Amino acid sequence: MPAEGDGPGTVVVGVDGSPASLNALAWAAGQARRQRSTVLAVHARTVLPGLATVTDRSGVVALAARADLEEIAAELTGRLRLIEGELGVAVYLVVRAGDPAGVLAAVAEEVRADALVVGASRSLGHRVAGSVATRLCRNARCPVTVVP
Repeated sequence: MPAEGDGPGTVVVGVDGSPASLNALAWAAGQARRQRSTVLAVHARTVLPGLATVTDRSGVVALAARADLEEIAAELTGRLRLIEGELGVAVYLVVRAGDPAGVLAAVAEEVRADALVVGASRSLGHRVAGSVATRLCRNARCPVTVVP
């Protein structure tokens, strides 16, 4: 994962495997290529209350969610490698348990991201900014792009 202040800038993008997030990932990779930046793809999943938990260095992670997060990470890694090959940009993956908007904002701040990119939600057949995108637009400390 790129360290803050090292080399090229970073474009952070939220990914959950949905078509909207894959559109956002493609857009972020194109932007990173133009800016000679790297892409940091972030997948976050809220930990459901009541599950057994264990504390590790990254915080409290649900045991049941951990295996699920590892499976998602493996699936997304394959997609990210294809994008790296097609567009010639470095793509890193971060998978964390927690509120998606909070995790995305925190990661973007940690790496001092140049931009934060998320996909639009689909509501009644129309693409709109969902709750994660809306919260990021209000609270992120870097520019936010919502990709249809």
